[in-house]
Amino acid sequence: MANFAKPDGPRFSVDVYQNEYLPEGGSQVDAIVTVTATGGGTLGGAAVAPGRPSAAVAVMVDCSGSMDYPPAKMRGAREATAAAIDTLRDGTRFAVIGGTHVAQEVYPGGGRLAVADATTREQARQALRRLTAGGGTAIGTWLRLADRLLSAADVTLRHGILLTDGRNEHESPADLRATLDACAGRFTCDARGVGTDWDVKEVTGIASALLGTADIVADPAGLAADFTRMMETAMGKEVADVALRVWTPLGATLRFVKQVAPAVEDLTHRRTETGPRAGDYPTGSWGDESRDYHLSVTVPPAGLGQEMLAARVSLVVPQPDGTVQNLGAQGLVRALWTDDMAASTAMSPQVAHYTGQAELAQAIQQGIDLRKAGDFDGATAKLGRAVQLANASGNADTAKLLAKVVDVVDAATGTVRLKTRVTEADEMTLETRSTKTVRVKK
Repeated sequence: MANFAKPDGPRFSVDVYQNEYLPEGGSQVDAIVTVTATGGGTLGGAAVAPGRPSAAVAVMVDCSGSMDYPPAKMRGAREATAAAIDTLRDGTRFAVIGGTHVAQEVYPGGGRLAVADATTREQARQALRRLTAGGGTAIGTWLRLADRLLSAADVTLRHGILLTDGRNEHESPADLRATLDACAGRFTCDARGVGTDWDVKEVTGIASALLGTADIVADPAGLAADFTRMMETAMGKEVADVALRVWTPLGATLRFVKQVAPAVEDLTHRRTETGPRAGDYPTGSWGDESRDYHLSVTVPPAGLGQEMLAARVSLVVPQPDGTVQNLGAQGLVRALWTDDMAASTAMSPQVAHYTGQAELAQAIQQGIDLRKAGDFDGATAKLGRAVQLANASGNADTAKLLAKVVDVVDAATGTVRLKTRVTEADEMTLETRSTKTVRVKK
């Protein structure tokens, strides 16, 4: 384990969990890399103290016509945005955007950001009272306005919160994709769907592209509490744009890099080449927290008793001048060839656990897609496998969500029956939260 403290932020550490023994001719090395940041200060609420990072936040509120059906949605959105603004640290820059088929500056306006204090919070609340519903939905325009406003601020951390209740009907999927590509790495964004008329893959896709979280708030009454929690987490972030830098030796191939806790997120295709045999994988902003990553490397087979470094993992923060700040924490993934069958065939408990969690997320998503397509036998098989995996890994939250979609006959064997009646909210909650994992018991 190696660790490093930023002078004005948290201390980072890296731990590697793996079975480094390979049989003769073996070439696949798997490891779980745990990255932990500690000592970064308190979450939310406090004024910006000396050394605290400066931050800017844009809250994007869906104001399309459907937000008036029922009226509780618009009311809940106003209250939730006000609650989020109340949670901002004094000195934080912020803006509120009203989203329809166009994006409008609700507060403060004029292409500016407000600076959070008692006066601007009250002014923002007054502006929110004037929000009304009407028009279509073009989420890309909201994100582009947020990007323009956030990028104008000379701050360390830039974050968005996006709320929608409907599908992105007034721009093409390609337009939204282009916007997400343009905004990726410029700010992070949490996305929420309220009610049950929005598209799960759309909302989770926004959060995934912008390294934020996604969730459903089926009942508008729950929005204020959810927005408060989101903003508290955002205010607890201390370091932006942290990248996982992975070096592999000559002849080795990185099969994949996935975040596996607190949620499954495949980072493999987000690699930026940074030099000979090294690449960076974006992880977004960090506060006091811990995350797990699964690395899989193919190495050239070597003779019995030989050892090699299969990968070296470090943490870096890219700087505006093209250089990087190395956060010092480093982890080593090793390969050692042996003729001891017991050693070479044992699977690391951490690798086994997270391989199962990734399969669990995939089984749920495939099961729901098959159910929607009318393939009930296929859906039953996939969701049965999901129940079995959730039961085996102790993922109680996911097991509870699955039990609202299937009747569980035997969790251990994955024997289930599809429920004949499933509420849309229950199915969407399962799909939205399918990638959430439980930590392995160390």
